[in-house]
Amino acid sequence: MAGDNREKILQAIRMKGPVIPSQIKDVVNADILMTSAMLSELTSRNMLKVSSLKIGSSPLYYIPGQESRLQDFSNKLNEKDKRTYDLLKGKRILRENDLDPLTRVSLRQIKDFAKPLDVSFGDEKEIFWKWYLAPDDEVNALIKTAIETKEAKRELKKSELKEEKIEKEKPTVQEKVKQEAFAKGLPKTRKPRLAEIPEGDFVKEVHDYFKKTSIEVVEQNILKKDSEIDYIITLPTPVGNVTYYCKAKSKKKPSDSDLASAFVQGQLKKLPVLFLTPGELTKRAKDMLDKEFKNLIVKKI
Repeated sequence: MAGDNREKILQAIRMKGPVIPSQIKDVVNADILMTSAMLSELTSRNMLKVSSLKIGSSPLYYIPGQESRLQDFSNKLNEKDKRTYDLLKGKRILRENDLDPLTRVSLRQIKDFAKPLDVSFGDEKEIFWKWYLAPDDEVNALIKTAIETKEAKRELKKSELKEEKIEKEKPTVQEKVKQEAFAKGLPKTRKPRLAEIPEGDFVKEVHDYFKKTSIEVVEQNILKKDSEIDYIITLPTPVGNVTYYCKAKSKKKPSDSDLASAFVQGQLKKLPVLFLTPGELTKRAKDMLDKEFKNLIVKKI
């Protein structure tokens, strides 16, 4: 490439910002094929950079230092990638384990704007995605906060499970709280009427679980014989019995749609939800349980 043509191209891109070959061909008085070859040579010499983002079928060529101007072309992203772009730009970092599968794929498509980071802490290793212009000190602080928040939640959950176990081992404490509440003038808790237990192996497993955990049945509705039953139940807690809607479903791999159906029923009844199953949740169901279904507890029987 003649030196004057190379300098003409660089000067034009300094003024215009990121360009496609058709915007440069008149500068060097050449056709698209020749212009593209010149741009490729400059890229191989590290005098230009090339984008993953395509305008039509052509990438953008730009001078190192013009990365921020790639944002001017974000409207060329498809709808899903643009939503991911906006999410990452606003959050600055995204934790892959917290994302749905489509967003994970989308992050890998917008390579100009999303940069992956392998983060190790303790015995764990995770992928975080950072906004390409976010400075390292900001990113490090945000990742540290995200990890500390996760660890705090994990410890809190352990503490709650430990307290729950202790309370179950001390039923006299529950009775004492009930008596104190009644002494203060609170109404007595009406003892629920145990519904007649239908026949079936799965139903027996459910009622054995109820008996083992001191759960009492108020209502039951058999939807599918020995495979799906709705209950209204009461669970003992340190401050008295709490009413739950319970979905018992005999299924090897309960899905996110199974959880969603139970969650909606609980909302309609204005009750927290207990989902009982002998099976293992699908991976998506497990992910959705942590992020979307508040006040829903899943127990394997």
